[in-house]
Amino acid sequence: MSKAKTNIIPDDLILCINDFKKSLNGQTISIHGKDYATVALRLAVLRRNLGAKATINTAIVSIDKDTVVCKATVHVGGTLIATGHAEERRAASRINQTSALENCETSAVGRALAFCGITNDSIASAEEVAAAIEQQSKEIQQALKDLEAVSHAGNFQQWLTNNKSMLANLKAQNPVSYQGFMEKFTVIKNQLKQKGVLQ
Repeated sequence: MSKAKTNIIPDDLILCINDFKKSLNGQTISIHGKDYATVALRLAVLRRNLGAKATINTAIVSIDKDTVVCKATVHVGGTLIATGHAEERRAASRINQTSALENCETSAVGRALAFCGITNDSIASAEEVAAAIEQQSKEIQQALKDLEAVSHAGNFQQWLTNNKSMLANLKAQNPVSYQGFMEKFTVIKNQLKQKGVLQ
């Protein structure tokens, strides 16, 4: 009597997780010697593997003048797989003053995807870790404050000289924070040009 051959169909999410692990090479961001995946990478792998089988829903849990809390859920084939929550304070950064909701939603989605198993052993995304480190870095905040106080071109050149090594270290050790810093730097520099401080 011959045994019936059984076709084992791998779980879609397992295939997605395996593809994510293969996609990590060169795609993570090293922060203080530890590799973190971005939310964008997690999301791209999910869509590449599951397409419309996966749905991500986000909701605002609470929002006021100080904080935003978001929730994200991930369903695969109509089955709830994971939930993620995030909180952002508007005063946490210059970007959060105008985009706290967007940052909060992204973090919630990243956490939900990590709870699905689409993670390189770190629930936090590169963006979350970079934001936390940036918040804790008084040196970065002071540099931005000093830049806002620049009153002439010579002051600006002195600022560049004073912060050259800090910026080089930030770029090497925490590229996501460096990118965020440079966005803020560009905004402030443009404001200084509008005021006639710089040409």
